[in-house]
Amino acid sequence: MRKTIIGGQAVMEGVMMKAPKTMAIAVRRPDGTIQVTRRSLTSLKDRYPILNIPVLRGIISFGETMVLGVKSLMNSAELFDEEEGYKPSKMEAWLAEKLGRDIEDVIMFFALALAIVFAIGLFILLPAVLSGLIRPYVESSIAVNLTEGLVRLGIFLIYLILVSKMEDIRRIFEYHGAEHKTIHCYEHDEELTVENARKYTTLHPRCGTAFLLIVMVISIVVFSFMGWQNIFIRVLSRLMLLPLVAGLAYEVTRIAGKSRSPVVRAIMYPGLMLQKLTTREPDDAQLEVAIRAFLEAAGDLLKEEGEPEGETESQPFESVKSRAAAAANQGSGDGQAGI
Repeated sequence: MRKTIIGGQAVMEGVMMKAPKTMAIAVRRPDGTIQVTRRSLTSLKDRYPILNIPVLRGIISFGETMVLGVKSLMNSAELFDEEEGYKPSKMEAWLAEKLGRDIEDVIMFFALALAIVFAIGLFILLPAVLSGLIRPYVESSIAVNLTEGLVRLGIFLIYLILVSKMEDIRRIFEYHGAEHKTIHCYEHDEELTVENARKYTTLHPRCGTAFLLIVMVISIVVFSFMGWQNIFIRVLSRLMLLPLVAGLAYEVTRIAGKSRSPVVRAIMYPGLMLQKLTTREPDDAQLEVAIRAFLEAAGDLLKEEGEPEGETESQPFESVKSRAAAAANQGSGDGQAGI
């Protein structure tokens, strides 16, 4: 079985695939064509090899993946409907002018800041407040901190269940499933065709959903032994330790993606089952998009075709099957994105 850590994420009406040096976004437009954009990537770990040590590389990857994820969602919206596009607010335009930055950078900053504030409030502040309600009745700080972790996990599960019922989100989850099926097809050394990809599961051990669950579990263990402080110190300490937790979770996910050990499979099993909430069975058109994104990100195929990097193209999906065999033989690289 082929080993690879190529990954990506579902975006609006499409899929982003990321290899160590290249990323590509493929989006199905309303007219049925597939719009593709691709660009080269340079990680801080490539520029500064010292950052590639275990745990620290996970912290770097976590931050880069968050930024890349927001950019990919924005880009997919533009690719899906270039005529409409995103209309920046007056504040965003004013800030871009005053800061001397592109409007896209300002929009991405606001989107990322809003997501971080929402996540802190829902998954850190709220569990800390709720667990504090039982503090007068429980003497053990470890017990209260464990309760806080379990509350956080419960909120996370409820959140996934609720968003999975939203129609627009369900469509994204179908593309999420298409992404996983494509990765499985490649890892099983099969030609990347819709027929081959269709038969594989939508669940994958390197999925971002499984990663988040591992983050939750590790945080429960780490935070349980931190004693009891006031609400401000508790929230601040958890925020400061979050990068370390993410780095540890990255290493666990990385090992799980390469291992076939029954023990590792048992540990990852809850994360796989959780993906039943965040993935759906895709149709053939969605699988075509995922395969196209993979082909564009996977290796030296573009150089062989003589196409310049960064080009954006729009065309019906007609040539994927004939190009798939060549792409399947490209190198797998050594980078990772949540998939």
